[in-house]
Amino acid sequence: MARAPVLAAGGIVLRRQATPLIAVVRLRKRNEWVLPKGKLDDGETPRAAAEREVLEETGHEVSVHEFLGTLVYDSGGRYKVVHYWRMEAGDEQAYELMYDIKAVDWLPLEDALERLSRDHERAFLENVGPIALKAAALSGASRQKAATRRPRRTVTPPPSVSEPTTVPEPAQLDAPVAQEEPLSTTEAAEPALSPPAAEAELPPSFAPDIEPVVIEAHRPRRNFIDRVRDWLRRAA
Repeated sequence: MARAPVLAAGGIVLRRQATPLIAVVRLRKRNEWVLPKGKLDDGETPRAAAEREVLEETGHEVSVHEFLGTLVYDSGGRYKVVHYWRMEAGDEQAYELMYDIKAVDWLPLEDALERLSRDHERAFLENVGPIALKAAALSGASRQKAATRRPRRTVTPPPSVSEPTTVPEPAQLDAPVAQEEPLSTTEAAEPALSPPAAEAELPPSFAPDIEPVVIEAHRPRRNFIDRVRDWLRRAA
């Protein structure tokens, strides 16, 4: 029964200089010079594994760019499948190398090809190395062009509608109202009004003969016997 292949990932790691340099690492156990790479952890994507392994084996933080290709070879009776990306590293080493790596070196492409210990890695770098260098050059030219591009003119946004640009003069806000000529004394005086007919005094013939009835709320009412006695007394 065929054994499942070993999945791994790594990088063709460049350092920008007048002549770009490529990273090669020296294995402690076999004392071989190889390209930086490593096996995938459980649930890890090839790209994430490539970035992690390069960080551990070179000690440099890198930016990951184009995918360059896949190298397949026999490793101890099992196929090993390694995916490679173009990467760029800074000038300074940020971390200690992992224990499996004895040293890291940065070499021009021709020197890196001579330093590699394994024929299949040398053949792979010989094919993808020029592609990586060309892509890095194009990327650098694009960044330089963007840095020297003329800045855009700053356009001042129009003022807000709620903030008028000019303040009207007081005369515009409170314009004088034309007044009519004052009325003369005779025109301004109001005519005397006669009292209303309801308030005029009635003639003597219309004056009432009876007195108005006043009801006192607190006077006790007289019973029928007392009123009869008073009537008999007045009649006598």
